[in-house]
Order: sequence, then C-alpha cells, then structure tokens
Amino acid sequence: MLTPILVFLPIAAFLAILLGAPARLATIGATAINLAVGLVAVGQGPCHAWTTFSVPVLEQPAIHLAFGFPDGMSLVMVLLTVIVTFAAVLAGRAPAGREVLYYGSLLLISAGALGAFAATDLFFFFAFHELALIPTFLMIGILGRGDRRTAAWKITIYLGLGSMVLLAGLVWLANVTGTFDMNQMLAAAPAIDPGVQRGIAGLLLVGFGTLVSLFPFHSWAAPAYASAPAPVTMLHAGVLKKFGLYGLLRLAVPLVPEGLHAWLTPLLVLLLGNVLWVGYVTISQKRLDLMLGNSSVMHMGYIFLAIAALIAMPGNDLAGPAAVVLMFAHGVSIALLFGLADRIERATGSLDLEDLGGLAKSAPGLAFLFGIAAMASIGLPGLANFAGEVLVFLAAFRSYDGTAGLGPVQIACILSVWGVVISAIYMLRAYRNIFQGPAVKATVSAPDMTFAERVPALLLVVTLFAVGLYPNLLLNLLK
Repeated sequence: MLTPILVFLPIAAFLAILLGAPARLATIGATAINLAVGLVAVGQGPCHAWTTFSVPVLEQPAIHLAFGFPDGMSLVMVLLTVIVTFAAVLAGRAPAGREVLYYGSLLLISAGALGAFAATDLFFFFAFHELALIPTFLMIGILGRGDRRTAAWKITIYLGLGSMVLLAGLVWLANVTGTFDMNQMLAAAPAIDPGVQRGIAGLLLVGFGTLVSLFPFHSWAAPAYASAPAPVTMLHAGVLKKFGLYGLLRLAVPLVPEGLHAWLTPLLVLLLGNVLWVGYVTISQKRLDLMLGNSSVMHMGYIFLAIAALIAMPGNDLAGPAAVVLMFAHGVSIALLFGLADRIERATGSLDLEDLGGLAKSAPGLAFLFGIAAMASIGLPGLANFAGEVLVFLAAFRSYDGTAGLGPVQIACILSVWGVVISAIYMLRAYRNIFQGPAVKATVSAPDMTFAERVPALLLVVTLFAVGLYPNLLLNLLK
C-alpha cells in the first residue's frame, strides 16, 4: 500500500490547499512524508507486497488503477521524483497572491510523475503523465518570465503532438497484446509480429523521443525551461522528462525489440544530434538559463546511447543499468543547477553571462555549490554523472569483438565522447564569467545563500556524492 500513498498524498494536499490549508506548509509536509515513504519503498526493494495496489476501474477493456514496483528501475525513478520534489518545494517561493496555483501545480506535477513511474496499467501510465503536463503549461504561461506565452504555447504544441503520436503507439500495442496490464503485455511480447513491431517502434520512438527532447524534436525545451518558475523547471527537466526514457526501457525495448533494431541507425544519428549539434548550440548561449536548458537536451543523447546499445545487443547487462543511473544523476544535477541559477538571478537581477562577474567574493557559499553542480554536469569523478557516463561508454563496448571492426554503436560512442569536452567548455566558461574576475555592479553587494536556501541544494549535492562514490546504491536495485 505504499504506492497509493506516494501518488495520492500530493493530490490530497492539493485538495487541502483548495479548502484553505496553508499552501506552503501543506506542500512541504506532503513532500517530506513522500520522501520518507520513498526511502522506505527503496529499502524494501522491488516486488514487495506492500508496494502493490490494484483496483478495477473498467471491465471491458480491463483497466485497473494499479501500481507497483516490478523492478528496480521504477523504484529509482520514484526515488528521483521524491528527492527533487522536496528540494524544488523548499527552493522556491510563491508570488504573493498566487500560492494556491503555485504550490498546487507543484503537487500535481509530482503526483503525475509518481503515478506514471509506479503505474502497472498502460492507461494510467499515460494518463498520469498527461496530468503532470497540464500544470506545467499553466505555470509557464501564467507565472513564467520573459516571452512566457510563446514558450508555453511551444511546449504545449510539441508535447501535445508527441503525446498524440505516443498514444497511437500505445493503443496499437494494447490491441496487439490484448491487454492494458503492463506485466501481461511483457508475457505476450514473443507473439508480436516483426512487421507490426517496426510500426509500433517508430511511433514510440517519435512519441517518447519528443517528450525527452530527442533531436530534432528538442527546440521546445530550452525556451520552456528558461521561462518557467525555477521549481517547475527543476521538476520537468529533472524528473518528468525522464518519463520518455523510462517508457522506452519499460515498454519499447522488451516488447518490440526487432522493431527498434530496424530504427537503430536513425536513432544513433539523432542522438549524435543531441550530443554534438545541441552541444555546440549550448556553447553559443549568452544566458545561463538558456545554456542550462540546452545542456539538459544535450545530455539526453548519452542516455539514448545506452538505449541504443541495449537495442543492438539485447543481452547487454550494462546498458539498462547505465541508462537508469545516468537518468537519476542527470535529474539531480540539472535540478540543482536550475535551482542555483534562480538564486543567482534573485541575488543579481540578471542571468546574462556578460553582466555578471566576481560573484564568489560576495557569495562564496553559492559559488561553492554551483561549482559542485557544474563539475557533476561535466562528469567529474566522485559525482553521480561520472558513474552514469562511464557505464554508458562501457555498455557501448560490451561484448565487443575487435576482430569484427567497429560497429555503429561503437562509432557513435567514440563521437559522443567529444561531448565531454563540449560540456567542460560551456560549463567552465559560465562559472568563470559568473563567479570569477572583478565584481561588477550587479554582484558587488549580492547576498550569499541563507541556511534555509542551502538545505535543498545540500540535499541534492549529498545525493550526487552518495551515488557518485558508491553507485551500487542504485545498481543493487537494478540487478
């Protein structure tokens, strides 16, 4: 019964806020309890009786409101969600008079992500993700900044179209397997015709890929993240965007492997677009928020590389865990970066790199925490991103036969390594421009972070170090 608590507690807190409960207090309380429940669920491990839940909703076709953790991947994604949600709630403050919209939206986004990651019924797997998108659109359009309406429409159109393509693939998959139960679908996988697999796989790649910002369906991401309130960006870039990757690993890879193999070469080309094309676009950015948004898109390419390795080599025992570890690491690190970027803007009034400098003199605590986040993004050893990226590169060469020459996955991996250099260029340049050199007008008297502001950042930093220094914290769940 732990899963319904995780999913419905944020919804209950949202309803309590509508009835007059203190918005911030109720949200902090609900997300803190969910963090504790998530840690308990991780401690129990997957397939535990306390984590399963099922209630019939419709007899024909059979649809159940069903949750559970059939394996460690869903547990890791739920852990990521509860950690980032708690940090996002603590890091942000609602505009005066907008508390209900602000905190209610954060709760619904979290509930949608948790429901999608824990759902074992295909209908609710899709429905909970769509639930999370609605408050995301509203928060960007109503409480965003800059050209927020354009950004809100752009993300709505892109993700709306991506969801429609995804829905077509999921319905086709349900019709072929004859069930909405995701566990039963896996049992029916061997009977799916290879020709049908190719069509379904194409729809799932485009649908899930758009939600993940796979090149060239990526241009919605950076403007949306730059316009959204910081906690919304932390939740979407850190958590909700992983839904597409999770869906590919949960459904596409085990159910339509031959169909995915037919699309392997296009997928490798597109993921290189994420790493290299978007990487160079990231270098050219002049604002920190746009740089971080494009950086997030770029790093999705590495996770797609792990998925490609799994498609090319179905027996690859490193590729799946590598993808999940890097999903977790990226989610924590990008949430930390966006949270600290918001703090920089509140302290200085700007995120233009050319308008900043010398901030480390007046805000050394902020400089230290941002430095850790930047090093995590680059892939410094000892931090979680390094563990994930190394596993991805190793997975690409798993069972590699040198006498046969380099295969397409190995070639893509070698080219992708250049992305590490690109990441170092834009992240170190940003750190130098913001924190080093002589102080400027915007930074000379900027206040440092208070203790309360450091708590959510430290939660994410500790998580990065814990997984980076001991990756088995996650890998033991993925066995």
